[in-house]
Order: sequence, then structure tokens, then C-alpha cells
Amino acid sequence: MQHASAPEIFDSRRRRAQWERVDRRGAGSRFLLEMLADDIADRLDCTTRNFENCLITGPLARTADAILGSKVKQWTAQPFSDEDNLGVETHSFDLIISAGTLDSVNDLPGALVQIRRALRPDGLFLGAMFGAGTLTALKKAMLLADGARAASHIHPQIELRAAADLLTRAGFTLPVADKTGTDVRYGDWRTLVNDLRDAGAGNCLRGMRPFLGRDYVGRLDNAWSILADPSEKVSERFEILHLSGWAPSPDQPKPARRGSGTVSLAAMLDKSGKI
Repeated sequence: MQHASAPEIFDSRRRRAQWERVDRRGAGSRFLLEMLADDIADRLDCTTRNFENCLITGPLARTADAILGSKVKQWTAQPFSDEDNLGVETHSFDLIISAGTLDSVNDLPGALVQIRRALRPDGLFLGAMFGAGTLTALKKAMLLADGARAASHIHPQIELRAAADLLTRAGFTLPVADKTGTDVRYGDWRTLVNDLRDAGAGNCLRGMRPFLGRDYVGRLDNAWSILADPSEKVSERFEILHLSGWAPSPDQPKPARRGSGTVSLAAMLDKSGKI
């Protein structure tokens, strides 16, 4: 359930429409989703556990079999799920995967709490989303094109440290948050926008869309050319936040009590100061 104090930043209907469009577009370039899927699969592969029942939400639910492989006995796919309103019973799954969607829920803290509650004790959560630092070039180009009529085109993005704090606040044990980044060179902002649409990552902010003027496309073309390098391309950045955490269980290893160590750091170092 969404917290009463959570601001209504995103329009759930627009959000769902974007994911439905991903299905309709079919043969487009889905390399952004493929990056998320490959990383989730790699991280799942690194676990020594096999899982009985998995919930996978968001666009990657369509390719669950390729991600989960033999690690999971059975799964429930919810490609159009709102994570801040999961609608599943407590302790229903021992693995929950959410990729490409958590950056556009209205109540991310509440969504993480719901995910943790839906996990059985010692169940695993794996998440991935685009974070702060993503689309810096497109933001600059749109700001230049907007001029004095600045408008919101891209929703706020979460920082890595904030994501790590939210995992802890949501009650996950052994929480881990890290990030990977990649740069992609584009000759045209239209290709970038198409890639975002193929990933279901367009603008789903609430409210009326402002009229930008009939000449906005031309202004954006001009802004893009200003940012381009001598090869007439612009380098765009994608920052992916990776989240993982376990539902609490009495059987989990506990962190050592502070000050309980028996070997000092000095004893681990040789005289040259190297480990």
C-alpha cells in the first residue's frame, strides 16, 4: 500500500502504456533491457542457492526464462505490476526480481517494504534501475532547446547512496547497492529516444504536457549539434543501479560485533605498508 505522504510524481496509466508499447514495438533495439537482463542473470548465477518460486516484475518479465535459467523452479511474471501496490500475500516468494521499473514508482520506500514482506524468510531481492547521472546529454540538449520555457522532460533519478539507505530502511539484511555505467554515442537524439521507448523508459510524469512550440524539434536539433563532437556524435551516459537484499531469517549469518576482531590491521600489513 502506498504511504499517504508519498507524492504523486508518476502517472500509472502512462507508465503502463509505455510498457505495453514495448510489447507492440517488437523488433526494436532493446539493448538497454538486455543490459539489465544480463546483469540480473549474472548476479543470480553467482548465488549458491536455487529458488522454488520467483516473482519477476516489469518489462523483463517477458524474458523470464532466459534470465532465471535452471536457478528457479517456477515463477510468476507481472510485466505491468506497480511495485508500490504489489497485491501479493506475505511470504509468497523466495526470489523477487524487479528491473527497469523502480525508478518510476511513486513510493519507492513503500515498494521496497512490500517486496521484503512478500519474500519468505531468507528470500532474495534483486533489482536494477537507471539512476542519477543517466541521460546527461539529453537533459542538456532539452535545456538548451527549452530556452526560457524550461519544462520537465525527464523524471528525478535516485542516487546510489540513497538507494542503499532505502534497502536498509526497508528491513533487508545484507543489503548491497552498486552501480555500473556505460556510454553510447548517438548521431541523432531521435535514435536515443527510440532506444528509451524500446526499454519502456520514457517520460511518465503526472500532469499536462506543456506546449513546447512548433519549432521545438528544430531547436532540439540545433542543441544536439552544439553538443556534438567533430564526428557529429554525442556521447550519452547510462548509470544502472543494482540492488540486492535478503529477507530477515534467524539462520542468516550475523555481522561480527564491533570491536570483536582479534587481528589488528597493523598485523595484516608488512613493513612496506602493503597487504
